[in-house]
Amino acid sequence: MRFMMMFQASEASEAGQMPSEKSLTEMTLVMSEMAEKGVLLAGEGLLPSSEGFRMQLSNGKQRVVDGPFAETKELIAGFCLIEVGSREEALEWGWRCLAADDGNSSGLEIRQVAGPDDFGAEFTPEARAREEQTFLKAAENLQKSNT
Repeated sequence: MRFMMMFQASEASEAGQMPSEKSLTEMTLVMSEMAEKGVLLAGEGLLPSSEGFRMQLSNGKQRVVDGPFAETKELIAGFCLIEVGSREEALEWGWRCLAADDGNSSGLEIRQVAGPDDFGAEFTPEARAREEQTFLKAAENLQKSNT
Protein backbone atom coordinates (compact mmCIF):
# COMPACT_ATOMS: atom_id res chain seq x y z
CA MET A 1 0.00 0.00 0.00
CA ARG A 2 1.33 3.40 -0.95
CA PHE A 3 0.58 6.50 1.11
CA MET A 4 1.28 10.17 0.52
CA MET A 5 2.25 11.99 3.70
CA MET A 6 1.68 15.74 3.27
CA PHE A 7 3.20 18.10 5.80
CA GLN A 8 0.88 21.05 6.31
CA ALA A 9 2.41 24.50 6.07
CA SER A 10 2.74 26.72 9.11
CA GLU A 11 3.05 30.49 9.34
CA ALA A 12 6.81 30.03 9.78
CA SER A 13 7.22 27.80 6.72
CA GLU A 14 5.08 30.17 4.63
CA ALA A 15 7.30 33.06 5.78
CA GLY A 16 10.26 31.18 4.32
CA GLN A 17 11.73 30.25 7.70
CA MET A 18 13.86 27.15 7.24
CA PRO A 19 13.75 24.31 9.78
CA SER A 20 16.29 24.26 12.58
CA GLU A 21 19.46 22.19 12.42
CA LYS A 22 17.94 19.87 15.04
CA SER A 23 14.80 19.37 12.96
CA LEU A 24 16.73 18.80 9.73
CA THR A 25 18.98 16.29 11.48
CA GLU A 26 16.04 14.41 13.02
CA MET A 27 14.04 14.39 9.78
CA THR A 28 16.97 13.14 7.69
CA LEU A 29 17.56 10.38 10.24
CA VAL A 30 13.93 9.21 10.02
CA MET A 31 13.90 9.45 6.22
CA SER A 32 17.20 7.58 6.05
CA GLU A 33 15.71 4.79 8.15
CA MET A 34 12.61 4.69 5.92
CA ALA A 35 14.87 4.43 2.85
CA GLU A 36 16.97 1.64 4.43
CA LYS A 37 13.81 -0.33 5.28
CA GLY A 38 12.47 0.09 1.73
CA VAL A 39 9.55 2.26 2.84
CA LEU A 40 10.51 5.65 1.36
CA LEU A 41 9.79 6.12 -2.35
CA ALA A 42 10.15 9.93 -2.52
CA GLY A 43 10.16 12.94 -0.25
CA GLU A 44 10.97 16.62 -0.43
CA GLY A 45 10.33 19.90 1.31
CA LEU A 46 8.59 22.63 -0.65
CA LEU A 47 9.33 26.33 -0.91
CA PRO A 48 6.67 28.75 0.41
CA SER A 49 3.56 29.39 -1.67
CA SER A 50 4.97 32.85 -2.52
CA GLU A 51 7.27 30.92 -4.89
CA GLY A 52 4.39 28.97 -6.43
CA PHE A 53 1.31 29.40 -8.54
CA ARG A 54 -2.07 27.77 -9.09
CA MET A 55 -3.56 26.92 -12.44
CA GLN A 56 -7.25 26.77 -13.22
CA LEU A 57 -9.13 25.71 -16.32
CA SER A 58 -12.81 26.64 -16.46
CA ASN A 59 -14.94 26.50 -19.59
CA GLY A 60 -11.79 26.43 -21.72
CA LYS A 61 -10.36 29.54 -20.05
CA GLN A 62 -6.90 29.27 -18.51
CA ARG A 63 -6.04 31.19 -15.36
CA VAL A 64 -2.77 31.39 -13.42
CA VAL A 65 -2.76 32.78 -9.88
CA ASP A 66 0.62 33.55 -8.36
CA GLY A 67 1.26 32.93 -4.66
CA PRO A 68 1.36 33.61 -1.83
CA PHE A 69 -1.91 32.02 -0.81
CA ALA A 70 -3.74 33.18 2.30
CA GLU A 71 -4.98 29.92 3.83
CA THR A 72 -1.88 28.26 5.31
CA LYS A 73 -3.96 25.41 6.74
CA GLU A 74 -4.62 24.26 3.17
CA LEU A 75 -1.02 24.46 1.98
CA ILE A 76 1.60 21.72 1.80
CA ALA A 77 5.14 22.39 3.07
CA GLY A 78 6.59 19.00 2.12
CA PHE A 79 5.75 15.41 1.33
CA CYS A 80 6.87 11.79 1.61
CA LEU A 81 5.64 8.97 -0.57
CA ILE A 82 5.89 5.69 1.30
CA GLU A 83 5.04 2.06 0.66
CA VAL A 84 4.01 0.05 3.71
CA GLY A 85 1.95 -3.01 4.57
CA SER A 86 -0.90 -1.31 6.40
CA ARG A 87 -2.58 1.89 7.50
CA GLU A 88 -1.19 1.32 10.98
CA GLU A 89 2.38 1.23 9.66
CA ALA A 90 1.73 4.48 7.75
CA LEU A 91 0.51 6.00 11.02
CA GLU A 92 3.65 4.87 12.87
CA TRP A 93 5.93 6.48 10.28
CA GLY A 94 3.72 9.55 10.22
CA TRP A 95 4.07 10.05 13.99
CA ARG A 96 7.83 9.63 13.75
CA CYS A 97 8.08 12.16 10.90
CA LEU A 98 5.83 14.65 12.67
CA ALA A 99 7.93 14.39 15.85
CA ALA A 100 11.15 14.83 13.85
CA ASP A 101 9.63 17.86 12.08
CA ASP A 102 9.64 19.55 15.50
CA GLY A 103 6.73 21.92 14.88
CA ASN A 104 7.85 23.22 11.48
CA SER A 105 4.55 22.11 9.99
CA SER A 106 1.12 22.49 11.52
CA GLY A 107 0.17 18.86 10.98
CA LEU A 108 0.38 15.88 8.68
CA GLU A 109 -2.23 14.56 6.29
CA ILE A 110 -1.83 10.96 5.11
CA ARG A 111 -3.81 9.59 2.19
CA GLN A 112 -3.61 6.25 0.44
CA VAL A 113 -2.52 6.42 -3.19
CA ALA A 114 -5.09 5.02 -5.62
CA GLY A 115 -4.06 1.83 -7.39
CA PRO A 116 -5.14 0.62 -10.83
CA ASP A 117 -8.03 -1.43 -9.42
CA ASP A 118 -9.48 1.64 -7.70
CA PHE A 119 -10.42 3.10 -11.11
CA GLY A 120 -12.64 0.21 -12.19
CA ALA A 121 -13.46 -0.92 -15.72
CA GLU A 122 -12.87 2.57 -17.12
CA PHE A 123 -9.14 1.97 -16.66
CA THR A 124 -8.75 -0.22 -19.75
CA PRO A 125 -5.89 -2.67 -20.29
CA GLU A 126 -4.47 -0.24 -22.87
CA ALA A 127 -4.51 2.65 -20.39
CA ARG A 128 -2.98 0.43 -17.70
CA ALA A 129 -0.13 -0.59 -20.03
CA ARG A 130 0.43 3.04 -21.02
CA GLU A 131 0.54 4.08 -17.36
CA GLU A 132 3.06 1.34 -16.56
CA GLN A 133 5.34 2.49 -19.39
CA THR A 134 4.91 6.14 -18.36
CA PHE A 135 6.02 5.48 -14.81
CA LEU A 136 8.95 3.34 -15.90
CA LYS A 137 10.08 6.33 -17.98
CA ALA A 138 9.40 8.69 -15.05
CA ALA A 139 11.61 6.54 -12.79
CA GLU A 140 14.31 6.67 -15.44
CA ASN A 141 13.97 10.48 -15.60
CA LEU A 142 14.23 10.72 -11.82
CA GLN A 143 17.37 8.60 -11.87
CA LYS A 144 18.91 10.93 -14.46
CA SER A 145 17.98 14.06 -12.49
CA ASN A 146 19.69 12.68 -9.36
CA THR A 147 23.05 12.16 -11.10
